[in-house]
Amino acid sequence: MRERRDGERLRALLRIDAAAVARSIEDAVRRRMEELERDGVVLGLSGGLDSAVAAALCAAAAGPEKTLALLLPDRDSARAHIDDALAWARALRIRTRVVPIGPILRKIGAYRLTFMGRLPLPMPLREAVARRAHAYFERKTGDTPFAAALRGSRGGAFDGTLRGATAYYRVKHRLRAGLIYLHAEIENLLVVGAANRTEYRVGLFVKHGCDDAADIMPILGLYKTQVRALARRLGVPAPIIEKAPSPDLVPGITDEGALGVRYEALDLALCAMDEGWSEEEIAAVPEVGAHTARRARELTERSAHMRRAG
Repeated sequence: MRERRDGERLRALLRIDAAAVARSIEDAVRRRMEELERDGVVLGLSGGLDSAVAAALCAAAAGPEKTLALLLPDRDSARAHIDDALAWARALRIRTRVVPIGPILRKIGAYRLTFMGRLPLPMPLREAVARRAHAYFERKTGDTPFAAALRGSRGGAFDGTLRGATAYYRVKHRLRAGLIYLHAEIENLLVVGAANRTEYRVGLFVKHGCDDAADIMPILGLYKTQVRALARRLGVPAPIIEKAPSPDLVPGITDEGALGVRYEALDLALCAMDEGWSEEEIAAVPEVGAHTARRARELTERSAHMRRAG
């Protein structure tokens, strides 16, 4: 009998026992702390879903008093994200430290890399300008800036603009990684990253940035929709769970806008790829469709170099 290949089967494969998953991850964090002889853990807390889940798991694994959350905003960070991060840290009773990275970015000239960075615009206008520029690029090239930058830029009409924008947002996560490790080494803490499986598979992370460089990545085995299910189990506040996921690197640009697909459909496609389904079989699933099936393959292939050294 032929194995059933439809959306219902994929959703079944994506279901998790959230309580069991939480226990397993907490045990893994404790083992890693013991293995590396660390006195606690440190992570970047952005106000988004993934870092909120990672913080809750760390607080349970190491204890709130041994968990340090660093908030590392720059001028493009939304105030709502910072407020959400602080509120969740208070609820978890973990230690926090706010270290603005804007002055460093300004000193090294990062804000001069893009026209938007050079303009002293208020946040609502920066968001509007970024969205319009993003839409213009996609309309003219047929791709999103994120996807276009997964490989090098050479010979394209917008190469100079794309390079500046890419350097502009990637330096933020690499600077954050350095600061997290600075605090980790001062206090002998384990660095915890918050990348999930979906982001890792399609390259929605900054190589050598704070979502890549870590001593442990506790939710790296979970797709985005599974992280959301775990968040509900851990009591993460609804505003964090329900907000549009954002890398908090470019104002006004969400994860799904950068990817060009919805997370729910993308997770189904990636799960099907892991099960060995062909692109045609994935495209035939109504909840996925041809566009997402093709996009999942393209992003996975383009970002393959980011998941290996050399």
